[in-house]
Amino acid sequence: MSGVETLTFGCRLNTYESEVMRAAAETAGLTDALIVNTCAVTAEAVRQAKQAIRKARRDTPERRIIVTGCAAQTEARSFADMPEVDLVIGNADKLKAATYTALSFGVPLNDKVQVNDIMAVREQAGHLIEGLDGRTRAFVQVQNGCDHRCTFCIIPYGRGPSRSVPMGAAVEQIKKLVGNGYREVVLTGVDITSYGGDLPGQPSLGKLVQAILRHVPNLPRLRISSIESIEADEALHDAIASDHRLMPHLHLSLQSGDDMILKRMKRRHLRADTLAFVERVRTARPDMVFGADIIAGFPTETDEMFENSLSMIAAAGLTYLHVFPYSPRPGTPAARMPQVDRGIAKRRAAILRNAGDEAFQALCASRVGSIENVLIERDGMGRTEQFVPLRIAGFAAGQIVPVRVTGLSDSGLVGEPMRNAA
Repeated sequence: MSGVETLTFGCRLNTYESEVMRAAAETAGLTDALIVNTCAVTAEAVRQAKQAIRKARRDTPERRIIVTGCAAQTEARSFADMPEVDLVIGNADKLKAATYTALSFGVPLNDKVQVNDIMAVREQAGHLIEGLDGRTRAFVQVQNGCDHRCTFCIIPYGRGPSRSVPMGAAVEQIKKLVGNGYREVVLTGVDITSYGGDLPGQPSLGKLVQAILRHVPNLPRLRISSIESIEADEALHDAIASDHRLMPHLHLSLQSGDDMILKRMKRRHLRADTLAFVERVRTARPDMVFGADIIAGFPTETDEMFENSLSMIAAAGLTYLHVFPYSPRPGTPAARMPQVDRGIAKRRAAILRNAGDEAFQALCASRVGSIENVLIERDGMGRTEQFVPLRIAGFAAGQIVPVRVTGLSDSGLVGEPMRNAA
């Protein structure tokens, strides 16, 4: 009888949570099961999850299939109506071992849907894990949920209100991970820059970062996942400027480069705010690179508005782009706005992706001849501090080695070890 496997869609936070769920299910004694951790960001993400569920049932007809994640929270009944699905679990319960106990002992369920009101959830358990199998980089969830209501976004209804992990618990988890050999930690959350607002004393993300760097001195590399630049606090700016263990790569939740679209999205920043942020950070850390999420074809977006998003790539020096053609989510205000033709949205998304690819290639070309500290992820491949993939042979996963960049590859860079790196 096989164990518990997970199939993950969506964000880095889902990657982390899938590992927690697998461990929780195995602790409960569950076997021969597949847990599908879904994403609700776009209709396409939901479609892909359902397609994967049908394929999984065909491939392993005897295995139980449990569906959870944001799409399961917001569209529970549509997954429960699938004959391939045995159980749908909400986001509030998916990380608890007790949730899987009934399945382990074959207790019959009254309903395939086990989904509670996520908006009533207030506690943020420190779901600690001691490592992720086969990885040299660990994701640590320090925040969950979102109190904002961007007009395009269904995620607050899948994740609930913002909740934060206490600083001490986060620091202790990272100490465990470093003790288990992890060389890099990524702080993740749904709205990570809102960290601490619900905790006593309201510590900020910057204060948390400073505490980690101070209390885990043997952590070589710390990264932050997607942030809201308008919420970046002074402590975070100080950490960026003063400690180079905080890696020079930030991903911005940008969404658009046009002020009118940003207002219609109900975002909290304008174009000038983003430009001021990247200028300030680059002044403190000239090696910093930026990625961004951008939505193409948001309702009412004209050609001129789209051009403002396109020009933002060069204006802000964006390198890593996550581009999404707008996808209306039922129940959100944007779904009721005048829609842009789907074909136009897809074409605009392709143009943005091409511009992003060109920016990434320019970054890679600029690093040829440089010396990079590379974290080896697997045999023959690693990542630079700026998160650029680099191909190099001869080192075991988990090592950080100085590498001279000698050229470009299809995915990033190639290099050779410095003489003292072997």
